[in-house]
Amino acid sequence: MTVAESAAVEFRIDRRSGVATYLQIVQQTKQALRLGVLRPGDRLPTAREVVEATAINPNTVLKAYRELEREGLVEARRGLGTFVRRTLGGAVEASASDSPLRTELADWARRARSAGLEKDDVSALFTAVINRTYKGDQDR
Repeated sequence: MTVAESAAVEFRIDRRSGVATYLQIVQQTKQALRLGVLRPGDRLPTAREVVEATAINPNTVLKAYRELEREGLVEARRGLGTFVRRTLGGAVEASASDSPLRTELADWARRARSAGLEKDDVSALFTAVINRTYKGDQDR
C-alpha cells in the first residue's frame, strides 16, 4: 500500500484489491468529499505528487481526475492544479467527532472487535446491512 498526501487528502493504493487504480483514487476522493475532508476550493495533489508517492502511471491519475471533473466534483485550472468544486452528501455532520451517529457507530465497531470480528468481517457485515437498508433506492 502506498500513499500520496496533499493538505487535505491522502491516497492509498491497494494493488491487490482488484479495483482499478484510477477508481481507487475516484472512490477515495468521493469519500473525502462526503466526510468533509475535502471542501470546495481545496487543491488535489498534482499528478506528479501522486506519482512520486505511489509509483503509479501519471495517466492513471489524470484519468481519475478527468472522471471526477466529468462528474462536476473538481475542476482543472491550467497551471494551478485540480480544485474541488463541491462536496457530496450530508455525511459531514454525521462524521463530526461529536455526532451521535458517529459515536454509536464507533461503539458498535468496538463491540464487534471485542467479539472477535476482524476488520474485513466488520466491513462485510456493514456493507451487507447498508445494501439491504438502501435496497431499492436506485429505483427512485
